[in-house]
Amino acid sequence: MKHFTVRQFKDACHARYFGPEEALDQELSGVETDSRGVTKGTLFVAIPGERVDGHKFIPDVYAKGAACALSQQELTDPAGPYLLVEDTQQALKEAAESYRQTLGIPVIGITGSVGKTSTKEMIASILSQKYNVLKTQGNFNNELGVPLTIFRIGEEHEAAVIEMGMNHYGEMHRLSKMVRPTHCLFTNIGVAHLEFLGSRDGILKAKCEMFDYAADDVKAFVNGDDDKLITLKDIARTFGMDPSRDVWADSVEKLGFDGVRCRIHTDTKNSFEVVIPLPGTHMVYNAMAGTCIGLALGLSIDEIRAGIESLKPLPGRSNILHTEHYTLLDDCYNANPASMMESLNVLDDTHSRKVAILGDMGELGPQSDSLHASVGEHLKNLHVDVLVTIGTLSTALHEAAKKSAPQTRCLHFADVDSFLKETDQILKSGDAVLVKASHSMGFTKIVEALKYTEVTAALPTKRTDEKQIQHQICFSSVLILFLFCFTFETIAHGIWDVSISFNSCLVFPSTKASSPHSASSTIF
Repeated sequence: MKHFTVRQFKDACHARYFGPEEALDQELSGVETDSRGVTKGTLFVAIPGERVDGHKFIPDVYAKGAACALSQQELTDPAGPYLLVEDTQQALKEAAESYRQTLGIPVIGITGSVGKTSTKEMIASILSQKYNVLKTQGNFNNELGVPLTIFRIGEEHEAAVIEMGMNHYGEMHRLSKMVRPTHCLFTNIGVAHLEFLGSRDGILKAKCEMFDYAADDVKAFVNGDDDKLITLKDIARTFGMDPSRDVWADSVEKLGFDGVRCRIHTDTKNSFEVVIPLPGTHMVYNAMAGTCIGLALGLSIDEIRAGIESLKPLPGRSNILHTEHYTLLDDCYNANPASMMESLNVLDDTHSRKVAILGDMGELGPQSDSLHASVGEHLKNLHVDVLVTIGTLSTALHEAAKKSAPQTRCLHFADVDSFLKETDQILKSGDAVLVKASHSMGFTKIVEALKYTEVTAALPTKRTDEKQIQHQICFSSVLILFLFCFTFETIAHGIWDVSISFNSCLVFPSTKASSPHSASSTIF
């Protein structure tokens, strides 16, 4: 944090203070909602949760050196100062808003239905070539994660990249009030959150709440190939595959799990070729988005290219794992129809036997069955060898794939554990395996299991085992017959030699000892 005291926090959220007066002017080293992260000088925010109430950890945080606690319960004989408010989560947001306004750095706000986290990582990687950048950890993109991210911005940081997620009207408005973005970037408008927002037009309207508290001179950037976002072209710069966009890409070459190569045009005269180290054409869009932000913040083309090519994957998000037996595309953190289809396209570009392990996609509302089915239908033009679907909602995906993709072996399981019991009957050593579902499905368990699965070769099914036994019996029979014939021939030849030797002795008795065909020199 940057020069923010207990008093400033108190004033920002209109809290009642209990403690010595001199402690009010102590500068905070950080703000935490997890007691395990508390260190000396931290302000601990006690959040009542569904399973655990943070208030019970207040004694522990004082022992760790916490400067103050934020509570919505009156404390009896606390071991340190505390602030009392009606709602600790609301107070946290109010204080974060106040702290943000003390910072004079560019803040890039990112939203969209798909690709927020991967785009955030791309932009941070690019900007890090010139600036000290603070970025959202993981996907801490909600009304609890965003204020904690803001409080992590320190005096050393020169730019911040903040992911902003929502699924209801009003959420983006509240996030924008804290973030106050100087740059707004929209990845796309998809079908995620239809359950709460009704339509893609509704999603666009909710996302555009980011502008409510954006800087007066805000710069906006949108995916111009998105039919909804292109309606913002009068107030935003566009990126996409169409040459009419402000920044566009062509010469796209898929490299399978090794990434994708393309050429990015920054205007009609200038362009650069780059290899994006993560797979999928969606990464080209992320690279174009990062190029837009990089140019806006004064980076050179060489710096932008270096930032793109140094991008590192996150667990569960297009993360390639080369295990002893499989190549895994770990993309199991989240899923929606568009991202699932794109991941299937990436899998299809590989040259190994291809296995897709897909699970339920959440928050799709009344269209859930049809949207799951659309993914199954997408397989008809791909060459995926095995499709494994897991979960209740993905039954529609399974049924659609069986009808649309007869070239694909389709298997369905009720849950993760049921599938894991059958992996040795499904997977083969050398397989390329895609693992993808909504986070709630717990597919990380599959990734961890496959990382350490012991196989020796192509793992056979039960039917294959029976065939192998038949082949072994047949081979053994042939071998026995061969040995019998060889032995019989050898014995017969020996008897013949003995017969000749005996006759020779009768005709030439004086040469018995030296005859090469004597009984003593016969070899059996």
